[in-house]
Amino acid sequence: MISDCDKCGYKSAKNKIINDKTLCEFCAYFAPEKEEDFNSYVEEKVSWRELQTFRKQEKLGGIRQKRGMKKRAQGGGSVTRPAFGYKIKNNKLTPDENSKLVEEIYLDFLNSNLSLNRLGKKYGFSVMGLKKILTNFTYLGKVKFDGEIHEGNHVPIISSTLFNQVQDRMEKVCKKN
Repeated sequence: MISDCDKCGYKSAKNKIINDKTLCEFCAYFAPEKEEDFNSYVEEKVSWRELQTFRKQEKLGGIRQKRGMKKRAQGGGSVTRPAFGYKIKNNKLTPDENSKLVEEIYLDFLNSNLSLNRLGKKYGFSVMGLKKILTNFTYLGKVKFDGEIHEGNHVPIISSTLFNQVQDRMEKVCKKN
């Protein structure tokens, strides 16, 4: 049955009933859960034509994907490809054969006076690739997504002491440049 959305007026057979209000998929997706917030949300009318641009570009899918990734990160799961030194086994990050090399890179950076450029060449990484390894929270057993850091459900490769010492040195090295 085709019905009108109470917020934007969009006519669709996919409209949903929430708290006795009819909402299109798009408006329903952004609807607050608290009833008082929900009611003021529905009363704030918007033209379905204004939302049509988002419907055509399928922006809602990207928003759903980001929410799913955030939920996965909050649960400690990996949301991107595995960091150097890890592999995905049974949907979980596990150290691979390069994991010892990660600790070696950290120790070498901390205990030598090699520049990032020379250290990168020594291990076959660009300076940016090396910086990503030296600042990656994954090696601490954590997951970083959307600016938030969560406890991961994987084994850390390096200690937090080593990580923090490298961060201090990175700060000094990057200030020089």
